[in-house]
Amino acid sequence: MIQSIGYVALVVRDYDAAIAFFTHKLGFTLVEDSVSKDRNGNDKRWVLVRPPGSHGTDLLLARASTPEEVSRIGNQTGGRVFLFLHTDDFWRDHHAMTERGVKFVREPREEPYGTVAVFEDLYGNKWDLLQLKGRG
Repeated sequence: MIQSIGYVALVVRDYDAAIAFFTHKLGFTLVEDSVSKDRNGNDKRWVLVRPPGSHGTDLLLARASTPEEVSRIGNQTGGRVFLFLHTDDFWRDHHAMTERGVKFVREPREEPYGTVAVFEDLYGNKWDLLQLKGRG
């Protein structure tokens, strides 16, 4: 049996602002930005972004459409780190992201498993930038 996680949904306030953040600040690739109809016949935008060089899970940017969804923007995990961006060169990516204005909320540190720092996306969700030991 072969299984994988195809997409992880990230609730966003605005598609275009989220696309700009992920493509310009983090250097992600815009994989798809298309419009289709939902069950009720309304336009629904399907937006996928992916880290450079990735062949794994894509991020599905999902615009909040209910008050409950809006309440989760920026805090999808109750303040814990939500997503882990693996890299083959921690310092290259940390410097590039810092230069592009990405907000790091915890300084880089060495851990038994690798080099890590916590940053926030445009809505405040926490991410780990992580280079695992023995990789890269």
